[in-house]
Amino acid sequence: MTVSGPKEKYDDLIAQIKKADDAYYQDDAPDLTDAQYDALRMELRAIEDLYPELIRPDSPTQSVGAKPSGRFGKITHAVPMLSLDNAFSDEDVRDWTARARRFLGLETTEPMAFTAEPKIDGLSAAIRYENGRLVQGATRGDGAVGEDVTRNLRTLDDVPKVLSGTGWPDILEVRGEVYIEHDAFAAMNARQVERGDKEYMNPRNAAAGSLRQIDSSITAERPLRFFAYAWGEVSEAISDTQFEAIENLSKWGFQTNPKTQRFTNAEGLIAHYRFIESARADLGYDIDGVVYKVDRLDWQGRLGFAGRAPRWAIAHKFPAEKAITKLLDIEINVGRTGALAPLAHLAPINVGGVLVSRATLHNEDEIERLGVKPGDTVQIQRAGDVIPQILKVETDGGGEPFIYPTLCPSCGSDAIRAVDEKGKQDVVRRCVNTLSCPAQAKEYLKYFVSRPALDIDGLGERQIEDFYERGDVTEPADIFTLENRNSDLKLENREGFGAKSTEALFRAIESRRTVKLPRFLRSLGVRHVGQGNSNLLARHFGDWHSLYESAKAGTAEMLTIDGIGEAAATALHEFFHADQTRDALDRLLAEVTVEDAEVVDTGSPVAGKTVVFTGKLERFTRDEAKVRAQSLGAKVAGSVSAKTDYLVAGPGAGSKLKKAEALGVSVLTEDEWLALIAP
Repeated sequence: MTVSGPKEKYDDLIAQIKKADDAYYQDDAPDLTDAQYDALRMELRAIEDLYPELIRPDSPTQSVGAKPSGRFGKITHAVPMLSLDNAFSDEDVRDWTARARRFLGLETTEPMAFTAEPKIDGLSAAIRYENGRLVQGATRGDGAVGEDVTRNLRTLDDVPKVLSGTGWPDILEVRGEVYIEHDAFAAMNARQVERGDKEYMNPRNAAAGSLRQIDSSITAERPLRFFAYAWGEVSEAISDTQFEAIENLSKWGFQTNPKTQRFTNAEGLIAHYRFIESARADLGYDIDGVVYKVDRLDWQGRLGFAGRAPRWAIAHKFPAEKAITKLLDIEINVGRTGALAPLAHLAPINVGGVLVSRATLHNEDEIERLGVKPGDTVQIQRAGDVIPQILKVETDGGGEPFIYPTLCPSCGSDAIRAVDEKGKQDVVRRCVNTLSCPAQAKEYLKYFVSRPALDIDGLGERQIEDFYERGDVTEPADIFTLENRNSDLKLENREGFGAKSTEALFRAIESRRTVKLPRFLRSLGVRHVGQGNSNLLARHFGDWHSLYESAKAGTAEMLTIDGIGEAAATALHEFFHADQTRDALDRLLAEVTVEDAEVVDTGSPVAGKTVVFTGKLERFTRDEAKVRAQSLGAKVAGSVSAKTDYLVAGPGAGSKLKKAEALGVSVLTEDEWLALIAP
């Protein structure tokens, strides 16, 4: 597949990862190595970080695993089996421990323990016990629903049918990894060959294929092992710490990893990582990194989750490979926000099992820092924050320095690096011709119909390109008038359409004439206003008219919303303040209806209320307080106004407290707030 820009590359990556997930989770026959798969996911995450407007709801970063295959019964996990975020450097680990401390509000002198354990490369499973007896077992599946493999799990010697010892809760769901040791894998593959059956690619495939046999007698013949390392639903707490909980699982009859240890700082974790990495070849089973967890379980509960991953755990993955190749050319692409993005074209090279022919160069400052130019031999790596990336120039090719364009390659307008009110120059050079630049207009229209935006089926990039070039669609409103204009356009006579597909397109467009406020706001493609900020703005204002009038007037009210920064507020104000934008919006709103934001009814007395936290909070950190309030349906603001319902004030509250008292806002202490939100 040929990809020419971030959107095409993003869609291509999602397709590759979904294909790999099906092969890995459903067919137990992956066609990618772990390094290849991790590299694809990291590149996808990097693109989403750089271009949040591209994020699709069906992106692999928004889900875990793959849907159950349908060959087995389904089991819904009482507690979802989620994935972990990854660390790829020592600094990532130090940052993670520091973030956890900050979130919990711990002083630097307060002890904080972590566990470190090898990350087994196998198949995740959850095994449920009631009154000490095994009653159910399931695979991870998509994290919410797994496959019922109870009969097969019963055949594993490492899985007790009845729990040993005492003290286990009446309901206990043990989680861990099914795997095969290297020696056993070699012997099993030898038997496969003798029988004329297929060989397995690696122990992980063999473990997954063996556990997911329809005939459990086949599973019983396979040398499957099971390491227990976590738990799901329990009727009562099994310990106060992660480390002691693992010890309890061992006492109750499970195999736990003897290389699990407890440390009190990031340096101890990193040293253990180095030790396990050096001993990796002698372990006798496959691992692909080390997992770190906050030891205290009450702290794990307070840290909670960010998206689909816990804040209290992280996987420190083993490094990917590097390679050296030649930089053939540097191409400048223009995005929908006018950004001039440099793309490096490379002589194709295999890096960690993936054929790489392109890499991002970020911006002109990065090109200058590296001193890179066409003809140079460069070192590249598929790891870190942006994948793939150029690390350095290995050999000077003797070519001319690359001159970054100051004119837009698409329309010839000036491309500038804006300077903010503090005199800081933007790292990105942008085309100033926002409304008439063909590249920006086309890219915006592609985004408008994409999954993260209006998600109009049957209207993809190819159709937008064709419609734009013909002059049929030059702004969003034109999409909704296509059917009325079709007597002249005659889409059904064009290549790639036909009567049925044209009718289907019109139905898809019609189905999007009513759109929810957060999605509509996100579809406008305003810089810095992605899914997160769209949700915050919609929750605060409630309806389109209130949001539009406030943002058009200025940034003041937007900046009272906790999480909305100066960049997003300014971008939205400038977008709504421009005459051309308002005219285009008026034409679009004549065609669509924007639904008010949904009010989340959590049953809490603070649902729908606006809350401000101030002062030095002692019972919880500011971040923890915000997350808890939002989970109950409250709106968290950063400043006090007449719309504020509650001000939660800790010691040292100053101007916000005075303003709240002057406005008659209800002021609560931390204890009063906790009593108010108590279940």
